[in-house]
Amino acid sequence: MSDNKNNIVILGAGVAGLTSALLLSQDTTNAITVIAKHMPGDVDIEYCSPWAGANYLPFGTEDSNRGIWERRTWPHLARLAQNVPETGIEFQTATVRRRDKDQNTTTGKWTEELTQPDPWYRTVVPNFANVPRERLEPGVDSANTFTSVCINAAIYLPWLLGQCRKAGVVFRRAVVAHVADAGDWHHTGQKASLVVNCTGLSSLTLGGVEDKTLHPVRGQLVVVRNYLPEMNMISGIDTDNEYRKDSESVYTMTRPAGGGTILGGSYQMDNWDPIPDPDLAKRIMTRCIELCPGLVRPGQGIEGLSVIRHGVGLRPVREDGPRVEEEKVCGMLVVHNYGHGGYGYQTSYGCAETVVELVRQVLSQSRANL
Repeated sequence: MSDNKNNIVILGAGVAGLTSALLLSQDTTNAITVIAKHMPGDVDIEYCSPWAGANYLPFGTEDSNRGIWERRTWPHLARLAQNVPETGIEFQTATVRRRDKDQNTTTGKWTEELTQPDPWYRTVVPNFANVPRERLEPGVDSANTFTSVCINAAIYLPWLLGQCRKAGVVFRRAVVAHVADAGDWHHTGQKASLVVNCTGLSSLTLGGVEDKTLHPVRGQLVVVRNYLPEMNMISGIDTDNEYRKDSESVYTMTRPAGGGTILGGSYQMDNWDPIPDPDLAKRIMTRCIELCPGLVRPGQGIEGLSVIRHGVGLRPVREDGPRVEEEKVCGMLVVHNYGHGGYGYQTSYGCAETVVELVRQVLSQSRANL
């Protein structure tokens, strides 16, 4: 360690890596280097964070790690939305709809907790209410509305990086073959005390980790100029017609600061295809207009959408949920923080707080054993 500091290397510069770096940098005894293949501003299918909507729609059960991390993250996102406009985070009213016929689909199961009539998060987010039955659209069995946040990832990720740099975090580009090798990349030239692994889907192939329970879950979306003032979602898509809809979904959100309106989506397990599917894009646009007719003028259909781009990203989904724990790999102390699937932003601060707690514990035990 240099000058009695904890030399820490963080692998990965997505939302998990940057948030972990930011919170760890608040302890001035830490000297932090972030090593990453991709940095904010890059566009690559394996760099998941820039593709996110992103928002706060709690999917975890109350007592699960995910639910706990979501609960711990909300106050941070709400504070930034309220007080720090340069983050690209804004409050946005969300309406989530449940159709009982969808609940056995992939996306219906994915949103099961979100669409409960009396969910745990009702005491976390502001203005939670059940939508009166007389206001439900045809085919919708129930719906909740509440105040959420929408995050313009293209603004927020660089903001996180800037805050880290302000706190003295050093950034370097590299591809590291083995997690233990990252210990040799600290900017001081000295061996790192500890490595924090935030490599997302790359943990599937990262030496010393090679987590075969990780899966790419392909998300496709359309970004349009058409404006909607609120966020919308339907619980799932049933399979009872000509399209294979079990792995498709319907949601809209408008990114702050001119980021465009996101139309989604899909949840395609183990699909690595980086090319947008034009047929799926048409289904996404058609469904979103059906859900939110105000997207276009009456009678226009998808021709009324002003498309900015089509996008594809890969969610890093881990079978047992995110891995946030410590281990020793080839003599190197490692704290993992990866596998967040499609909810990296809404668990980011909760997971990073856990990382901080683990780092303190591991380094304290390491010093005690000297």
